[in-house]
Amino acid sequence: MTESPLTQEIPLTPQKRWRAYWVCVAVAALTILDLSKVNVALPSIEEAFGSTSTELQLIVSGYVLTFGLTLVPAGRVGDQRSRRNLFVIGLTLFTITSLACAVAPNSAVLLVARLLQGVAAGIQMPQVIGLIQQLFQGPERGKAFGLFGATIGIATAFGPTLGGLAIAIGGPEDGWRGIFWMNVPLSIVAIVLALRLIPETRTRSSRPLSLDPIGVLLFGVTVVALMWPFLFTTGSPADNPDRWWLLVVFVLGVTGFIAWERHYAASGSHPLVPLSLFSVSSFRNGTVLASVFFAAMPSSFLLTTLYLQHGLGIAPVFAGMVSIGYALMSAVSSWMGGNLVNRLGRPLVVWGLAILLAGTGLQVLAALVTPPAMTPWAMAAAMVIGGFGTGLVISPNQTLTLTDIPVRQGGLAGSVGQLGQRIGTAVGTAVTLSLFYSTIYRENGSAEGADLGVYHDAYGVGMLAVAIFVAVALAVGIADLGARRRQRRSLA
Repeated sequence: MTESPLTQEIPLTPQKRWRAYWVCVAVAALTILDLSKVNVALPSIEEAFGSTSTELQLIVSGYVLTFGLTLVPAGRVGDQRSRRNLFVIGLTLFTITSLACAVAPNSAVLLVARLLQGVAAGIQMPQVIGLIQQLFQGPERGKAFGLFGATIGIATAFGPTLGGLAIAIGGPEDGWRGIFWMNVPLSIVAIVLALRLIPETRTRSSRPLSLDPIGVLLFGVTVVALMWPFLFTTGSPADNPDRWWLLVVFVLGVTGFIAWERHYAASGSHPLVPLSLFSVSSFRNGTVLASVFFAAMPSSFLLTTLYLQHGLGIAPVFAGMVSIGYALMSAVSSWMGGNLVNRLGRPLVVWGLAILLAGTGLQVLAALVTPPAMTPWAMAAAMVIGGFGTGLVISPNQTLTLTDIPVRQGGLAGSVGQLGQRIGTAVGTAVTLSLFYSTIYRENGSAEGADLGVYHDAYGVGMLAVAIFVAVALAVGIADLGARRRQRRSLA
């Protein structure tokens, strides 16, 4: 069975390519915003609906889970059919589910809408990566991914600020609804622009869609079994330890998935995930690096927000503003990194991780040793350094990861990388939150009424895990750099 031919290069003028690009990137930013801005709304949702802790956890983690589950199948379908059409379908569903979240009468409806919103995000995100890879070639692709990384960095960092601002405007009881209302008009405008500006990317094909149904089933079981126990780790003594047995299911699932995909490929069919992707060292190492990196960064933002709100008593909107300098500096360095990556390569990412590690250390130092009145300002200054390092990591690593991947597999490869990032986020958040709250429970006896000294210890322990994740990503980058140098010497 052969796939329908893919138009390798879209015949557009540079101006039209960049217009299509900005529509895609704006929607990706909107998708990523919903990963972070909802966190600050949980107390308001709890107050409005009397939600249980499990329901609140699912409102956040359910989005991540269904997002991750949908990524790879959606990337596969986009590569075989029209990325543009699938992008519009995902965006339309995202609009509808955002509206459902905004008007939800109870926590059950909100939870279902959030799960479907994650599906919508998982449909559209692989198409963004695939379209960027197809729209641009050579150095221009590095610039495109640089701006993409800058936009995603800004969205990630500004998420808590936007969420806090919505709550401040709408009030503590219904302000959380504004977090979802803002998606609706923005998504409608994006749908109109997508239909007008994004080109069709695939020729017509009469061949049936090849989706590997057994592979999809095994993939779903494997992803759920891996992510579930981490998504339901809060650090509370009430956490059910039986959830960790699902990791046994994960081991069995991944073993069965690999065996099936090899068998399916050997039969002449196209597997859900071509395992040959992981034989490409640039893709394999870049995906691992990004996964570990995303275990660190969202966790860092969450811990910092918790520390500022609960430890220092700062309002959500002001706690979110501490990361503004990080976001702006990340945007600047992402643009720089995108322009430099084709010239400097992997060393650029290694230096970015080293700078980020230094910034993380300064951020913790600022939290622990400065007077409370000065702490937010000192942490904001330290985060500027971390933001500069982050910008040199995200977009250059994205470019390097997809450099040797054929354009016809761009959506699938991008979705596998995005899945790694979502899994990394789930694992990192579980580890750091568990350390944060277990420290509070150990020193204070409960999560309520802890003094600043307890929050100092909890933040320090949680951020130590963040620093370890960054150090592991740095080690992966150095190992990849060494392997490339040895390879060049052997060819010389």
